[in-house]
Amino acid sequence: MTDDTTRHEASDRNRGVGDQGYELRYFARKHGLSTAQAMDLIRRIGNDRAKLNEAAVRLRRSLTPTRPG
Repeated sequence: MTDDTTRHEASDRNRGVGDQGYELRYFARKHGLSTAQAMDLIRRIGNDRAKLNEAAVRLRRSLTPTRPG
């Protein structure tokens, strides 16, 4: 029996970012990172989307210069 692509389970949504190339590019673009920076995060953190999103936000903030104010 083939996989039913019309059914999506919670485990499908929890799959990581590095599973396919287009997901990596989307993740990098979404957070304003290079694909190399995104890959580095995936290598260090793993494929947990929530943790990766948090880490990407922290990384982006650390790379953005603060304005004197």
